[in-house]
Amino acid sequence: MRYGYLATMRTKPDKRDEVVALLLGGEDGLRAAGCDLYVVGTSDPDEDMIWVYEVWRSAAHHAASLELPETKAAIGAAMPMLTGEFTGQELDIAGGLGLGPAA
Repeated sequence: MRYGYLATMRTKPDKRDEVVALLLGGEDGLRAAGCDLYVVGTSDPDEDMIWVYEVWRSAAHHAASLELPETKAAIGAAMPMLTGEFTGQELDIAGGLGLGPAA
């Protein structure tokens, strides 16, 4: 079964767009690491909040992606722009539009 992760992170004032750019900068690497869906979203009413929704081939693929040098570099670059307020929820993904058949 696919693995999903739904997260939020709060940025320091006026840093949201920089963090979003960092999050979106590694799409090709994520795909190669086993990511089937990666969505980054924002909302004008809460200008410092970012939502990230990920679907991976497995939890192991997700865990391995966190060890990649480019992932570690992006996290290191983003951390000074974040407040430390995070949420996260792991999900078992049953399916959905745009995912295609499970690998």
